[in-house]
Amino acid sequence: MKNLIVRTITGVFFVAAIVVSFMRPEAMFLLFAIVTGLTIWEFCGLVNDRIAGATVNRFISTVAGVYFFLAMAGYCSGLVTGSGIFIPYLLTIIYLFISELYLKQTNPVNDWAYTMLSQMYIALPFSMINVLAFNGSADGAIRFNTILPLSVFIFLWVNDTGAYCVGSLLGKHKLFPRISPGKSWEGSIGGAVFVVIAACIINWFDQQGADPAQSSLNPPVLTLIQWIGLGLVVVIFGTWGDLVESLFKRTINIKDSGNILPGHGGMLDRFDSSLMAFPAAVVYIYTLTIICQ
Repeated sequence: MKNLIVRTITGVFFVAAIVVSFMRPEAMFLLFAIVTGLTIWEFCGLVNDRIAGATVNRFISTVAGVYFFLAMAGYCSGLVTGSGIFIPYLLTIIYLFISELYLKQTNPVNDWAYTMLSQMYIALPFSMINVLAFNGSADGAIRFNTILPLSVFIFLWVNDTGAYCVGSLLGKHKLFPRISPGKSWEGSIGGAVFVVIAACIINWFDQQGADPAQSSLNPPVLTLIQWIGLGLVVVIFGTWGDLVESLFKRTINIKDSGNILPGHGGMLDRFDSSLMAFPAAVVYIYTLTIICQ
């Protein structure tokens, strides 16, 4: 009972922090720069402590990932006009490769692999939040878009809650027993149904926020069908993201990735689904842009 209360309180603050952060771009920059740094720091610590023959430069990898997120934020928001903002990040990655020549580690290939995994698996997906959050409009201005990136988190939360409730009541057929015995096909389908309902609700708010008098400058972000499509994309890739992190934890034989979030484990435990969902959402949105041109 005590653990449930702690988990609930942590969950409320967690959701509130994310929702509030999308009210202002500065708040979003700050929150997810911190989240990116904490998640990479946690991941690198697990690699160094639990994987034999692998040593990652925890500090530099974390700083590099945070810098990449902020560079993407500046570039996507228009605060930085040139792509030169990414040069320090590229130089840091080059340094992390070259440094292995002089460190005389047992298995430098492992070090390279896990160093780059921290960037590809964590820094890159979190940076995609900026791609969704800033959109060019018909008048050439870049506008901060609250509903699109926030909707991805809403879909993930609704899917998790729906899948848990339906799976607890009806779950009989295991989805992926080798990696996550608790997940069922019934729960996954139930979660998807709840996400479709959530997509319909978000579409209503999207339509309300559009300005009919300036439809060319402030149109709805997506149509109903497109919102449902985005929701289903998030369901599929969010589930895969959860399974990927479960496979990682099983490989290094741990239950939780950390304990920074009381009742919820570590940063990877809390953001595992989003690490696959955000890149997939970006691909989906850009695909729609190409098709609708």
